[in-house]
Amino acid sequence: MSQQQDGAIRDARTLGVPKMLLLGLQHMFAMFGATILVPVLTNTYFEGEGLSIQVTLVCAGLGTLFFHVCSKFKVPAFLGSSFAFLGGYATVAGMNTGKFADMTMGEKLPYACGGVVVAGALYLILALVIRVLGVKKVMRFLPPVVTGPIIICIGLSLAPSAVSSASTNWLLAIIAFAVIVIFNIWGKGMFKIIPILMGVVISYAVALVMNAAGMTNPDGSAILNFSGVAAASWVGLPPFQICKFDISAILVMAPIALAAMMEHIGDMSAISATVGENFIEDPGLHRTLVGDGLATSLSALFGGPANTTYGENTGVLELSKVYDPRVIRLAAIFAVVLGFIPKVAEIIGSMPSAIIGGVSFMLYGMISAIGVRNVVENNVDFTKSRNLIIAAVILVSGLGFSDGLTFTVFGTSITLTALSLAAILGIALNIILPGNDYVFGENPEDDQHRGVNMKP
Repeated sequence: MSQQQDGAIRDARTLGVPKMLLLGLQHMFAMFGATILVPVLTNTYFEGEGLSIQVTLVCAGLGTLFFHVCSKFKVPAFLGSSFAFLGGYATVAGMNTGKFADMTMGEKLPYACGGVVVAGALYLILALVIRVLGVKKVMRFLPPVVTGPIIICIGLSLAPSAVSSASTNWLLAIIAFAVIVIFNIWGKGMFKIIPILMGVVISYAVALVMNAAGMTNPDGSAILNFSGVAAASWVGLPPFQICKFDISAILVMAPIALAAMMEHIGDMSAISATVGENFIEDPGLHRTLVGDGLATSLSALFGGPANTTYGENTGVLELSKVYDPRVIRLAAIFAVVLGFIPKVAEIIGSMPSAIIGGVSFMLYGMISAIGVRNVVENNVDFTKSRNLIIAAVILVSGLGFSDGLTFTVFGTSITLTALSLAAILGIALNIILPGNDYVFGENPEDDQHRGVNMKP
């Protein structure tokens, strides 16, 4: 096999096609719950006339494939629905003045998507800055004392979601978690590298048995609900719609790009650290930003959500040790196919949230652990007050502003997410506080631990 001493598999073709397909399914399951949750939530904002799950799946898959093209097929990243823009969707749905006064919720949605198109285009500006100035100068503002705590926040900020989902049925959540641990620690051969998929399949089988036996969730609700499956057709064209543009909606959605771009940089650092490759240097942060931004714009252009690199799939990389981007592209193809098969999408969508919660316990914790490793392996000196202050502000901001920070600009309400605030404050403090002795590329051995070394 194509492996390093750490046991990582970098060419999954050595495993054979059937095993590669299973690995692709594992990544698809990892992203599925969070990706479809975005259209589910927007439908509450737009009173049932929000984003389509089918369109969301197709756009996630195609966006991922487009991202891989832009990043020279080197980065094992999956692009799913971005949660950063949820506040913007809610704001646009609540607009009731001017041209929005007499619109139905379904008529407002295309304007929200138009704002996302502009937000995605803003990625190109940052990509241009990096291309012109060089990644070395830009990365000086993102030393390990900044990126490490941000990666920790990415994982921990998702933790309440894992607990909330798992609490709907702790028995199922514990079974899913336990199966993942068992296969990851004691599994042999192929089973050792698909623990997430095994956790999903076995816990879903248990849910089927419990449901057939007449058992319910602690709140009295059914463990499985197949009503959507029965009503769905086998083949169906996703309800694509072309976006529309309005300055008010653009002013709401476009600034959120700042949050999404900061999350993207954090995710690229996390993936680089996980895989041990120099993705920020090769293919380059400017290329990954272009891929993410254009994927977001193209998705919103046809009525889909904003896309973003997914931490869930980074957790799968860490757990499975299979780093081949081809596996991610298989997951993307599965997502596109599911978008055209409503019944299968509904079957997967019927997965109890408790199972997703059990799986998330592992994945979200893995992301935070990567951030801790980032700090430790780079020997960040916390005896220095400046480093303590930067890390403290990032952690408190990233975890404390659970609802983000909302402010008004020219009469328009804008919300910055907790992660964007943490990134902005961390970068700003790193610039302002004296004593920054980090120079990207000066110590390749330390940088290599983060996957961002300057070595070819």
